[in-house]
Amino acid sequence: MVEFPEDADRPRIEGGRRWRRVLTGALVAAVFVVLYYPLGMMLAHRIDDDVDFAAPAELTADGGSAAVAIAAALIDREVNTSTWVANKPFVFPSAALDNMPNFQMGAIYAVARFAIEMTDALGRTRGSGQVDADLDRASGLLKYDGTIWVWEPATSLMPTASAEKQYRAGMRALLSYNARLAAGQAVYDRRADNLIAFLDRVAADLGSVSAVLDKRATESDAGWFDTEADDIFYAAKGRLYGYYLILREIGGDFSGVLAEKAIGNVWRQMMDNLKTAAALDPLVISNGANDGFFMPSHLAAQGFYLLRARTQLREVTNILLK
Repeated sequence: MVEFPEDADRPRIEGGRRWRRVLTGALVAAVFVVLYYPLGMMLAHRIDDDVDFAAPAELTADGGSAAVAIAAALIDREVNTSTWVANKPFVFPSAALDNMPNFQMGAIYAVARFAIEMTDALGRTRGSGQVDADLDRASGLLKYDGTIWVWEPATSLMPTASAEKQYRAGMRALLSYNARLAAGQAVYDRRADNLIAFLDRVAADLGSVSAVLDKRATESDAGWFDTEADDIFYAAKGRLYGYYLILREIGGDFSGVLAEKAIGNVWRQMMDNLKTAAALDPLVISNGANDGFFMPSHLAAQGFYLLRARTQLREVTNILLK
């Protein structure tokens, strides 16, 4: 059989083609990976700290609680309108985000704290009243770990309930309570001592947040190069933001109590400081010296307004006690 030159070179040519295909595929994969995470992160990243955020009409029941409505609206926004990113595994580019999940989890924590207080005091008649089933369900669901996805192999090889699923169920329970409240079938005990109890819980929680801020501020003065400072800042920001929205509507729910105690001026000052703390949004979080020029301490600035609001919370409760 006669072998032509091109036949003899065919294995080498085919081998070269295979290598080119492999190299081309590797290059495409590398470009995809390089672009997938940065672009995906940019598209997913959203820290919504709109201090004028209000509950949409479809989540508001006439005669219900404005505070419960805003709590449900905040869950709806962060879980349904935005993307819940705190539980995303590495296959999602949003898994590489850290500021947004810390903000979201801080906000949901504030809602969960409010739901617990509604269950224990505000949503029943004094201490002897029956616990409301919807509020009890909501408070349990909203305490769910926000980092849990549909599959947690460290815990079980079987699928599990995701954080989004639990929070949506908690939101529905809050809306169910509010609808029954509007229909006169649920309790919302708008007494001064109930308001004091809730404000005391918020003040205690803000004290815990301030301790975390202080600990990090004293441990490090690395300025813009402190990789943990932004996580702490945004977790505190989310919690402050959630409390601001809820307390803003609590002021309306308890307007009669506040007017009776002539507490309007102190309440407004407290809300102004909470609003300022919740709205702080530096381009880059710096944890420098408190008197730093080039690298200031944003944790200290946030802590200042937080403690101002906490002090005024205590002033409000002192007035309510009289």
